Amino acid sequence: MANPHHPAPLAPTPAAHPRPAKAATPMAFVQAIAQAYAQQGKSPAQALALAQIAPALLTDADARITTAQMEAVSGAAMRELNDEALGWFARPLPWGSYGLLARASLSAPTLGLALKRWCRHHHLLADDIALALATAGPVASITIAEHRTAGPIAPGGALREFCLVSMLRNIHGLACWFIDSRLPLLGAQFPFAPPAHAAAYAVLFDGPTDFNAGPASIRFDARYLALPLKRDEAAMSQMLQRALPLTVRPYRRDRLLVQRVRQVLTNQPLNAHNAHDLAEQLGLSARTLHRQLKDEGASLQALKDEVRCQRATELLQRTQRPIKQVAEAAGFQNEKSFIRAFKAWTGMSPTECREKDSNTASGSETSSTQ
Repeated sequence: MANPHHPAPLAPTPAAHPRPAKAATPMAFVQAIAQAYAQQGKSPAQALALAQIAPALLTDADARITTAQMEAVSGAAMRELNDEALGWFARPLPWGSYGLLARASLSAPTLGLALKRWCRHHHLLADDIALALATAGPVASITIAEHRTAGPIAPGGALREFCLVSMLRNIHGLACWFIDSRLPLLGAQFPFAPPAHAAAYAVLFDGPTDFNAGPASIRFDARYLALPLKRDEAAMSQMLQRALPLTVRPYRRDRLLVQRVRQVLTNQPLNAHNAHDLAEQLGLSARTLHRQLKDEGASLQALKDEVRCQRATELLQRTQRPIKQVAEAAGFQNEKSFIRAFKAWTGMSPTECREKDSNTASGSETSSTQ
């Protein structure tokens, strides 16, 4: 569906001023495509010409191409070879195979179930590898088990790196598209030594990339698995008309970010006094934090007020702490500013809130005894 040549997906957002294309894709991936042609006894000349890649560059290990060029050469190769896997597997995957997998997962209620379906159905198409989704505490992972002992993607095979990188990039891109959200990776690992173009992996995957640490896998926050799918059949049909750039769309929205911010504010209030400290806890810059919250229709101040109000209300209703101590626990330096803020949030003073809860509890007890 897509190809490994650009930062992980962020959320589609219009750009007022297009940025000049940056040549960052390693030539090794184009060499892998040329190898797929060789396996069928064909020449990649037409695909290279379509992508405006000079044949002489195939022998230049330091050469780089743009994402648009990679999209063009990959799409042309898949059609000419009638193989969306580009020679990775024992049998070709005819054009449209990955579209069928995506459609089969579209009816899933959550991302977790959609990814499980995709992994399971992929094994029906090709048994050279098996993808699996797993969770371990707060971390989810998608792992590739390799079953080939011979052929191009066997250990040491010419197409192995291209296959493993592409498969993880593809399923990551599809996951982001399903939930219409950025899905930041915690890291990636691969069972081979660092290639000459290892520096490109910082662009291909979020987080650190470890080599000589198989099996190939990516890791991310498991809470994303519970998010509902945001796409329908019409969106799927439109996406499949041009699915190759799926992993290069600039996803900025993070549908889980609001929940993550609430959790840090609730569990680590002393480490989240300001935007800089909070952003550091989330692995973001303060600027990115503010921008992504705005994309979600939220603001840091509103979330801080929400968490402080909830904390204060719980203490008022469940304890007999003095108002001054409640104010301090909610993050206020003085009682007066707390009372003023609490009344703005709830329409009542802290004392009125406590009395209201007390009256409600008394009424319940009276009703139960009648």
